[in-house]
Amino acid sequence: MLYRDLAKVYSDLESTTKRLEKTHIIAELFRSLNGEDISEISLLLLGRVFPAWSDEEIGIGSKLVERSVVKAIGTTLDKVEDAIRDEGDIGLASYKLFQNKKQTTFFSKPLTVNFVFDSLRKLPKISGSNSTNRKISIILELFSQATPLEAKYLTRNITEELRIGVGEGIVRDAIAEAFNIDKNVVERAQMLTNDMGLVAIVSLEEGCEGLNKLNVEPGKPVKPMLAQLAPPLEEIINEVGLAICETKYDGIRLQIHRNEDEIKIFTRRLENITNAMPEIVKLINDHMPHENFIIEGEVIATKNGRPLSFQNVLHRVRRKYDIDKAMERVPLKVFLFDLLFYKIPLLDEPLLERRKKLEKIVDTSSDDLKLSTMVYGTPETIPEVEQLFEDSLKEHHEGIMIKDASQPYIPGIRGKKMLKWKAEPETLDMVVVGGIYGTGKRANFVGSYLLALRGEDNEFKSVVYAATGLDDDMLINLTEKMKEYKISEKGLKINVEPKIVLEIAFSEIVKSPEYETGYSLRFPVIKRIRSDKGLSDVDTVERLISMYINQ
Repeated sequence: MLYRDLAKVYSDLESTTKRLEKTHIIAELFRSLNGEDISEISLLLLGRVFPAWSDEEIGIGSKLVERSVVKAIGTTLDKVEDAIRDEGDIGLASYKLFQNKKQTTFFSKPLTVNFVFDSLRKLPKISGSNSTNRKISIILELFSQATPLEAKYLTRNITEELRIGVGEGIVRDAIAEAFNIDKNVVERAQMLTNDMGLVAIVSLEEGCEGLNKLNVEPGKPVKPMLAQLAPPLEEIINEVGLAICETKYDGIRLQIHRNEDEIKIFTRRLENITNAMPEIVKLINDHMPHENFIIEGEVIATKNGRPLSFQNVLHRVRRKYDIDKAMERVPLKVFLFDLLFYKIPLLDEPLLERRKKLEKIVDTSSDDLKLSTMVYGTPETIPEVEQLFEDSLKEHHEGIMIKDASQPYIPGIRGKKMLKWKAEPETLDMVVVGGIYGTGKRANFVGSYLLALRGEDNEFKSVVYAATGLDDDMLINLTEKMKEYKISEKGLKINVEPKIVLEIAFSEIVKSPEYETGYSLRFPVIKRIRSDKGLSDVDTVERLISMYINQ
């Protein structure tokens, strides 16, 4: 397929905000493709060239792309920067600039999707001396053959900021529509593999039968099963019959894989953080069987045997340098609670059986690797569950998890099969879409943040401005991120791409015509930055309304 044809599809997708319309456009495209093209295009539509589980990324900053544009069209960096400032987007600026392109490449061939895809995959593999110029050469080869419309989307593909309003849900639904496959089958295949390219090509070539054969594989993370807030304890235990109740730790959820001799550690967002946690890799290697497995657990930071705040372990995960020093300053401890694969996939087995198998294969002789503290919850053992809750709070943990012991592992789904019971009031994970700069001593900092939730169409709808709960470090960190993700700025107001996820506490939900949801929050407080969560983890307007009704 020619890249200019894909660019036209990108343009059509960008021109509509309607989810169904976007789905139909992509479904029609998919029906026209062969296996190689559909695998590559299903990723390119999501603005990437590597599967979600891959730790590879194109990794090209906007400045390098700007330098490439300068060379491609024979202009100056000042003019490129002016165009970006005027248009507010490097893609729109490139479209404008390439219309006045001075240089012409004779006998150039039209760009193909395959050539673009392969070229972008080469970029992260280039390192060493003269690597910047070698990367620019690859980008220039693309730009030299590009039309203005192709340049618009090439720059966005290179910077992995496509801005066409297409997420995994739309591509998933388009696959289902294109090949007449149940959406639930496509969704499960995607949750298990986290590889939209694989799901697309299997759907094309093997249909529903092929998708049903896909399963988890060690080395490729699976979307985590998600929890929701628990109703009264007695009500849920009586409904479930037998529950596994375990301490809820205030750390980062890990998915740990062993594939032959290689151990990988992923976060709930499927980020590979193996290099940041060498001591955890050693723990797992020393105290788990040398068989292929996938286990889930929670890692916490400790000091003198007591858990530290969530931010301490988050700093460890984000650290790329001086890991040895960080290991000394912030010791880590892992609590394991689920087994998804051991020699064979185990997701469809009841949690009770998965837990028993996990208990058999873990060596808990190390103080730094333990199973989660657990009791069985039945109508007769509710006092024991309440005691676990109290003990967990005394040990400075968040509360307890209550899981239906009879249920399989359901990737990516939030429901009543997995519940959390916390001492603190429930919070919302919200995304920042804008803000207002402060005044006086805080004139250089964004002091108030416009927060949004996910609507039915996965568009983000505003709910409230929050300004309290910020210490100086958070204020500096958030302001830097706001500048990095800025879309536009006027006066004291700034609009940003939805990238920053914050956990927000509040006293009450109220109706409010001022915000897009029709609701707002009283006394919102920013509890923490949730760098471990992505846009798919942002809470929904539907949940907000449900909480409003129940309050």
